[in-house]
Amino acid sequence: MCNFKSVAKFVAVASLAVLASTPFAVAQQDGKSWGPTAQTAPHAATGARKPETPRATADARKRSALARMHDPAVPNGKEHHLILQVNSNDPAAMNLTLNNATNVAEYYKGIGEKVKIEVVTFGPGLHMLREDTSPVKARIEEMALSSPEVSFKACGNTQEKMQKAENKSIPIIKQAEVVKSGVVRVMELQEKGWAYVKP
Repeated sequence: MCNFKSVAKFVAVASLAVLASTPFAVAQQDGKSWGPTAQTAPHAATGARKPETPRATADARKRSALARMHDPAVPNGKEHHLILQVNSNDPAAMNLTLNNATNVAEYYKGIGEKVKIEVVTFGPGLHMLREDTSPVKARIEEMALSSPEVSFKACGNTQEKMQKAENKSIPIIKQAEVVKSGVVRVMELQEKGWAYVKP
């Protein structure tokens, strides 16, 4: 009889141990912790959302910002400004500058935002805007019609030095405007917050 009571007591204690450990094992498999004071989450019954982890929140914000950046329906109101500098008499660099200006203008047209692009030439780069020596004159004439957001500035200091050196008048193409100093023009635009690129 004593043996039966001991065995029954052992079986009862073992059964309780198994029953108590089962929810703990199941909870561990789900990656959740469990303890005797844990309660079921109220949001499971009500359908409320689980609180997001900081990483999930940051990812959601990033996706939202990217969507706003590329969605033309989102009003931005900002006007973008870019300076492209040319200071070498290199047709490849001049064409690259015009390519950059065209690409930037088309990008902002595509997303419905405004942009102003100014190509500033000085030193040997003035040849880009010289009526008599420009290797890209035809492209500039074309751009003036198709991309009015792109303007061209010629350095007056460089023009004067070339006139003295060549002992003749240096004509500038009609699509360009002469400024006193190309370098000063770049500085002043940068001080106003314009982005600066030298292709």
